[in-house]
Amino acid sequence: MKILLIIPAFNEAGNIEKLLERITHEYPQYDYIVVNDGSLDETVDICQAHDYHVLHLPVNLGIGGAVQTGYRYAWEHDVDIAVQLDGDGQHDVSYVEKLIAPILSGEADITIGSRFMEKNGFQSSSIRRLGIKWLSGVIHFASGVKILDVTSGFRAVNRKYIELYQKEYSSDYPEPEAIVAAAMQNARIVEVPVIMQERQSGKSSINPGRSIYYMIKVTLAILICRFSFGFGRKK
Repeated sequence: MKILLIIPAFNEAGNIEKLLERITHEYPQYDYIVVNDGSLDETVDICQAHDYHVLHLPVNLGIGGAVQTGYRYAWEHDVDIAVQLDGDGQHDVSYVEKLIAPILSGEADITIGSRFMEKNGFQSSSIRRLGIKWLSGVIHFASGVKILDVTSGFRAVNRKYIELYQKEYSSDYPEPEAIVAAAMQNARIVEVPVIMQERQSGKSSINPGRSIYYMIKVTLAILICRFSFGFGRKK
């Protein structure tokens, strides 16, 4: 089985070296690709200095464009399982084995690393948790799939859904929409409990001012995605 870690990175100079050194030294069984999303800091210099595996996007496409680029790379290189792993160090690579286990056993097509199943580690702010709970309800209404940590970017995907995501992937706040798109194709989606860390350096693209826009945009996008497939999940 060819397993690839997809690591989108935008201005992650304070985090990327520590993450990649851990991957290359402690988990050499996993291949990886950093998708540098037009970083303006020293992310590029660090990757080049250490000869990391990296794709450089000439302009910033946003998280969706960076992740889709990773999926396209995975599809073209015959990867069996692709694992999304944020470049900010919040996702612990030690959980990758646990994350891919349901796919390897044939129980799932997609797995999502969830911080809310056992409620250990960094749980995000109360406002963001409220928003995540809202989106979880919207996704359940739209697709019939109940996922607790719908915004988690720590997830694994089998070959079938690598193909789907390399063709179509939302450009703006894509994680919830990706769940609905896959659910409408009858994907078996399983949450796996993980512990996440708080970002050590840099800042999130979602600030309090953008949270309202995020909620409205993603809610509408989920409903549009749902109704574009008609009523009921695809048979």
